Amino acid sequence: MPNDVKPNVAHAELIRFIDAAYRAAGIPQADAAKAAELMAASDISGADGHGVFRLPQYIRRIKAGGLNTRPVGWVGVRHGNHAGAAAVYAAMPLQHDMIGLYFAVGNANHLPPWGGVDMLLSTNPIAVAVPALAEPPLILDMATTVAAYGKVKVAAQQGKTMPEGWMIDRQGQPLTDPSRADDGFLLPIGGYKGAALALMFGLLAGTLNGAANGADVVDFNKDDTTPTNTGQAICVLDIKAFAEPLAFKRQVDAVIRQLHGSALLPGFDHIRLPGEDRHRRIEERRANGIPIPPELRAALDKLAADLHIPPLFG
Repeated sequence: MPNDVKPNVAHAELIRFIDAAYRAAGIPQADAAKAAELMAASDISGADGHGVFRLPQYIRRIKAGGLNTRPVGWVGVRHGNHAGAAAVYAAMPLQHDMIGLYFAVGNANHLPPWGGVDMLLSTNPIAVAVPALAEPPLILDMATTVAAYGKVKVAAQQGKTMPEGWMIDRQGQPLTDPSRADDGFLLPIGGYKGAALALMFGLLAGTLNGAANGADVVDFNKDDTTPTNTGQAICVLDIKAFAEPLAFKRQVDAVIRQLHGSALLPGFDHIRLPGEDRHRRIEERRANGIPIPPELRAALDKLAADLHIPPLFG
């Protein structure tokens, strides 16, 4: 197969492979099945930097003892680990007519305080999921940096350059070579406002839960053995405590249609709303499979051989 061709794998097959890998690494069957389902949920929604791409690293940490395989609690989390795409968790309450909010401390610091060079903050994401009725739900999933660090890692694995605006070096110059990521840091969204959001989300997801924040964050990209004490916070709002759920979702539909029907700037052909691209990717990948780039396939084939499990592409 040519190196530039990305073979696709069915969603169910990807779940099977991830589940087998976790069980081979000693994760209990029920936990392995749930973790596989959640990881593949990142892939099918197009969050490729947070899905099976992360599996070899997760398995390394499990084997090295840096990950607690018997965790407790998922409201305010401490002693957690990298948990994948934020939208996966924010979207869970949707099927129960609830609104989901998710905050997390990133698993490595790649952002200095505004005006500084010491990396004391992370990408610290937020996700918010709001149900609609006939329209797809509105789902925001964003890092507080211009790009999530997972995108930098994917670019490095695939030998691609980064756009200007993702990272700068310590002299403030654009950094576009992902293999030199350690020479610089990510840029926050909205300048000082993004840095402030990263700080506040870190306090909610990390400090409030007794989890790591600031200089205490362990860089799990470089350290497989030290427990990360990662913090996450999930807040669920029960719509019926505020409004009748069906009426609320009809109102969300109306807002979506009003925005879609609004006038466009020159050069735009439609209004994009948060969650629409994710919904489209889920539908497309359910139908056609999840693309696995050659570099990732090689890493997963090696992982399968190391774990003595069938490869993803048998």
